[in-house]
Amino acid sequence: MSLPVFGDSLITQPGKSPLVTIRVVFKTGAAHDPKGKEGLAALTTAMMADGGTRKLTYQQIIDALFPMAVDIRAQVDKEMITFSTETHVDNLEKFYPIFRDVITDPGWRAEDLTRLKDDAVNAIRTGLRGNNDEELGKEVLYEQIYAGRSYGHLNRGHVSAIQSITLDDIKLFHKQYFTATNYTIAVAGGYPPDFPARLKADLDKLPKTEVISPQVSAPLPVFGRNLVIVDKPTRSVAMSLGKPIAVKRGDPDYVPLLIAQSWLGQHRSSGVRLFERIREIRGLNYGDYAYIEYFPRGMYQFDPDPNLARQQQIFQIWIRPVQPNTAVFTLRLAIYEWERLIKEGMTEADFERTRNFLSKYVNLLTKTKSAELGYAIDSDFYGTTAYNTYIKNALRTVTLQQVNRAIRKHLTPDNIQIVLVSNNAQQLKDKLLSGDPSPMTYNSPKPEEIQAEDKIIEKLDLGLRADKVKILDVKTVFE
Repeated sequence: MSLPVFGDSLITQPGKSPLVTIRVVFKTGAAHDPKGKEGLAALTTAMMADGGTRKLTYQQIIDALFPMAVDIRAQVDKEMITFSTETHVDNLEKFYPIFRDVITDPGWRAEDLTRLKDDAVNAIRTGLRGNNDEELGKEVLYEQIYAGRSYGHLNRGHVSAIQSITLDDIKLFHKQYFTATNYTIAVAGGYPPDFPARLKADLDKLPKTEVISPQVSAPLPVFGRNLVIVDKPTRSVAMSLGKPIAVKRGDPDYVPLLIAQSWLGQHRSSGVRLFERIREIRGLNYGDYAYIEYFPRGMYQFDPDPNLARQQQIFQIWIRPVQPNTAVFTLRLAIYEWERLIKEGMTEADFERTRNFLSKYVNLLTKTKSAELGYAIDSDFYGTTAYNTYIKNALRTVTLQQVNRAIRKHLTPDNIQIVLVSNNAQQLKDKLLSGDPSPMTYNSPKPEEIQAEDKIIEKLDLGLRADKVKILDVKTVFE
């Protein structure tokens, strides 16, 4: 399926706020990285946002923006690259030429490319592989599910590919995808009446060639239960479990699955099923969450960022972090709860409570002007009405029967990918494949029903086979 045409859309929300909020999204991203150049979209974006313009070096831009208390943020995902900012209207005329040139007239200096390549490699080797087991596991999960496909590599890229990227590669990518036919602008606040049209006219000076977007290939089917253990010297075990789902915003089953996901594992929420059963009752870890859309940087924020829109999504459970001596039981418990969701579905009381929660929570996602503009652009991508309206209208009419039917249709745990980040990977692999019981002991007494349930869980068959379990040395991941 080819990418939808994004065009040269303009979304405006004039108001009285002295802050002018701007988002410019190009319909391109890591899914368009050429083979062997994984990371080209991200490095091109970095050269624009953090590499200076033809008129100003990066340091000159930093010096110019500092007294205005403004920055230019860039975000790269599979199918969207976003530039966003807010500035006081009094600074708009001084700031705007810099923002415009970042997008339309980058500096393309060799010394910036060297610096930004080093930054990218350090972010992978030290920031992700070295210091963030939970995000590491989540990203490995995506690479395993989408191996060999359009979404099959980390947005930032792989180290060897990044090191091979040249200035000519970057200039070509910019010419191909940062075009006058491939963007959406969103502007809000107390801007001068002519400002949106001026911004659009400046972006229309980009090459006017139509973007020929490579097809976004669907993931290959997942058969059985597949396990990857990333072998890393670390004190805890991070767990990610998931599978592809053929559901995105606008699909009939999206809101039913949104309800199921929220009840099972709403991000950073303590009143949900996984959190209650794994952390609250048993004290096994810190966080237990579930997702039906890509949600990076979950360790650092409560709400997802907009402009991560994708044609394809996965269902994912994220469990962080777990002590090694309870890892086998915790994985069994997660699978047990997943299987129980399929067998029992949600109750009427769970359904009503979650539906009421989501009808209010959706407002929090657009509490800032920048987020509101971002969600408006995403709605353009998915072809839906405004996000809040779309979700609230669907919540009013959705039924428990629709939710439970969607759960059984899309979330069966038979064919899934599991990723664990752990020390002593071979030892953990042997324990999991042995099928031996993993009894739990606690520091304080547990209710009889929990003890009885634990007896079932400790012997749960995980359905793992030796030929579907592999170990990756962390030093090779994303390399």
